[in-house]
Amino acid sequence: MSVSGRARRLVGGWSANLVQLGLGVTQQVALIPVFLHFWTSDVLAAWLAIYAAGNLILVADAGLQFRTLNRFFSFRSTVDSNGRTARYYAAMLRIYFVLAGLLIVVVLAGAQFLRPSDLLGFKATPDFDEAFIVMIVGTLLVLPSNLASGLYRARGFYGRAVWLQCAGMLIAQLAQLVAVITTGSLLAVTIAFVATQLLVQIYVVAIDARRLFPFLREVRVRVRLSWRWIAGQFRRASPFAIAGGTEIALLNLPVLLVSALVVDRVAVAQWGLTRVVAGLLRALCTQATLPLAAELGHDHAVGDKERLQHLYARGSVFVTLLASVVISGLLPFWPDFFALWTHGSIPYDPVLTITLLIGTGVIAPSILALGLANYSNRGELLARTKGLQLAAFLILAVVLTPPMGPLGTAIAIVASDVLVQFGLLAVVVLKQTLQRPVRHVAFLALLMMVVTLGGWGLGIVIRSFAPGAGLTRFAFECTLWLIVVALLASPLASRTLRDRLSAAIPR
Repeated sequence: MSVSGRARRLVGGWSANLVQLGLGVTQQVALIPVFLHFWTSDVLAAWLAIYAAGNLILVADAGLQFRTLNRFFSFRSTVDSNGRTARYYAAMLRIYFVLAGLLIVVVLAGAQFLRPSDLLGFKATPDFDEAFIVMIVGTLLVLPSNLASGLYRARGFYGRAVWLQCAGMLIAQLAQLVAVITTGSLLAVTIAFVATQLLVQIYVVAIDARRLFPFLREVRVRVRLSWRWIAGQFRRASPFAIAGGTEIALLNLPVLLVSALVVDRVAVAQWGLTRVVAGLLRALCTQATLPLAAELGHDHAVGDKERLQHLYARGSVFVTLLASVVISGLLPFWPDFFALWTHGSIPYDPVLTITLLIGTGVIAPSILALGLANYSNRGELLARTKGLQLAAFLILAVVLTPPMGPLGTAIAIVASDVLVQFGLLAVVVLKQTLQRPVRHVAFLALLMMVVTLGGWGLGIVIRSFAPGAGLTRFAFECTLWLIVVALLASPLASRTLRDRLSAAIPR
């Protein structure tokens, strides 16, 4: 792969991920004031729980997406690459369809005995059970598209896969607006969200993938699946299931735990909204590392250690700097935004916000380590560390949430992240990848401290003399902060300076 081709793929992937992140902000931030205009805080809390449950059910993929992704990578260097890929794709597609169908039957049967509204404390919310089931079933129906997404990534079409997902998200958001404005119904909004996503994913699997990869329809595929072969796919995917399941759980399970363990519905809504900003920050870091992880996986597969070290060292600095800059802007201005965002109907909790944001920033470099572990087939490491992380979180959350409320859940998240994902997984990957991992970590810690404290302090100074009130004041604060930060960062426009700084990164 040429350097220019590699750069184009990275830029294309980042561009698509940036749009996807923007749509994520629209879904979880911009739509909230609209929902609060038509709903009470109790109904909003119910929607946040349903949305989290829909994301949580993605663990039903059982690690198959990363398993198939690694298999697609391995086929690239074999004889009859297209034929082997087509046969494997056809076999795994059948498994995905059967898996989704069986899980849907289980969900529908289970809902007859365990009402979601009883478990999560939303008995008084109309149509909660129906909306919850629609979200879960719809998400399960989308699962087969994970296989096509893996093939896109392995064949160098990472950006295309993300752009198609963006199209689905955009259409779904427009449909939600129409549903909430015309009906005000929680069930109607859920149906709008699920149906449009499902239609786009059907297009991906049934039309776009077969058109983009003609060998899927040109190669004669005759697949006979044995139970032993099927069990083998799930067994080899289990490490990725544990790793991916833990990541999904840490983003979404806390919302459901707080719903079940905290009686105050306003506190549940407050927690769900505060988790949004931390979740978006984590998503930003994850999206930034995905194109990097794909390139790192390629370097690992071909054994190019020099290029692997160089890209990993720069990538970890990039994601650390990104997280630090965002946190340094959020910490001073989030209180003003929160008041405008919720129309003052939901109280702001500074300790909860600071705990989640600082904790997410500390573990930002480990997100790249997690990506490299997934793309380099380090299943045993993923299973051991992420399984331990999930267990640590659950134990701490159950112990701390009842006496401390949402803050206890936040502490459980941060502690499991720092101690396990960073303290174990990232350290192991750093030792296996870089020559001077201790110096590299010290460099990242210093960079994070300087950027975060500097931006936070600048924001406090600006807030102390900013005139006006309400939206005007908030816009002025943010604009001035961005201008000052841009001026301070302007020397980085020099390619010579960037090259010198890049060469100074310990690796």
